[in-house]
Amino acid sequence: MAIRSLLQQCTPEIVKVALRSSRGYRRCFGRRPNLFSPQTFTEWVQHRKVFDRDPRLPLRADKVLVKDFVASKIGAEHVIPTLWHGTQLPPREQRPWPRPFVLKANHASGWNHFVRSECEHDWDRIEQSADEWMASTYGVYDGEWLYSRIAPQLLVEPFIGRAGVLPIDYKFWVFRGQVRCVQVDFAREREHEHRRVMLDADWRQLSVRHGYPLAECPVDRPASLERMKAFAELLAEDFSFARVDFYEIAGRPLFGEMTFYPASGYKCFEPASFDRTCRDWLG
Repeated sequence: MAIRSLLQQCTPEIVKVALRSSRGYRRCFGRRPNLFSPQTFTEWVQHRKVFDRDPRLPLRADKVLVKDFVASKIGAEHVIPTLWHGTQLPPREQRPWPRPFVLKANHASGWNHFVRSECEHDWDRIEQSADEWMASTYGVYDGEWLYSRIAPQLLVEPFIGRAGVLPIDYKFWVFRGQVRCVQVDFAREREHEHRRVMLDADWRQLSVRHGYPLAECPVDRPASLERMKAFAELLAEDFSFARVDFYEIAGRPLFGEMTFYPASGYKCFEPASFDRTCRDWLG
């Protein structure tokens, strides 16, 4: 049956999401995705965006609500504390948060302000961003359904890096309850220096590039790798796929976030065969 005929059987909302996802995918890959029988992981991500309405997805992606879930599964000591959260920043005299701290939106990826020094303590700019975040629904143009189901909030956390530098980000790709590969990101704040490495579950570097240049030096194995792997599998055990992110601070894993549409399925793998390998891990 032709795709147009299949879409005619779907709700208007699903048709809208399918069109947005397909347009975005075609811009990145030069072809339309197979939404109904995905043959690659990136196509499967489009399929999930269009058809998967699991009510747990928004709860796990909500940066405020997910913390209680994570604490109940692996312990509160592995959760970054929340200094404040709400729908509107309090008056300036009621913001006693010690520097360095981070202001984030709970319903988005990458919407944050790092306040590590006086020059970054620009409340006019921060308030403008916060107002824009609260008035926006993240992921609409890419068809990322789950973000539209998160009640928008702002949250403040302590900055957990050292000397003002973000810590290394360990992102565990969990397929059917098993960590299959680990994405490690460095220098994420510096657009032209951002590096990424993909490794297998045994910490062997893969000859795979995903969106960013490969790091030129070997990646040190974190002391808590096995604990992070076990935690990631526990948090993602009931999903066909989830990416679970951790930091390691003084040898202790700290939960970052859970992601269900990595890069919205719009970043190519090099070699392209790894895209099919990830699809095979889904079963």
